[in-house]
Amino acid sequence: MSIILTVTAEPSAADLSAISKGLAAFNRADVGPAERRALAVTLKDGTSTLVGGLSGYTAWGWLYVQWLWLDEGQRGHGLASRMLEQAEAEARSRGCHGAYIDTFSPVALKVYQRAGYVPFGALPNFPAGRTRTFLQKPL
Repeated sequence: MSIILTVTAEPSAADLSAISKGLAAFNRADVGPAERRALAVTLKDGTSTLVGGLSGYTAWGWLYVQWLWLDEGQRGHGLASRMLEQAEAEARSRGCHGAYIDTFSPVALKVYQRAGYVPFGALPNFPAGRTRTFLQKPL
């Protein structure tokens, strides 16, 4: 049988779907169902304009915070911590026992550490001149 390896910057939706389904099936057989569910916390001003938000998911008993963003005018008021608290509360209600997040922002790193997250790994120069830090927190 002939195998063809291809590198592309524009994978097809069908290929990405097949990869995702294949890995999900492997993981399900290996460790059980992920029970992955999206989770978002949004922050809107009085005109219903989005000025901040948190996006992630829960799976295998963990909350993963993929994105946390605040508009510049909303920073420094404890809103990031409040969004984390809300996401963590929802994750606990889903049966999660831990949360994890990563950042290369020194400011965000301090926010997450104040919220009880502890570093467990780091990638130096990711991006250049910064360190990407991975943090976790028991729930």
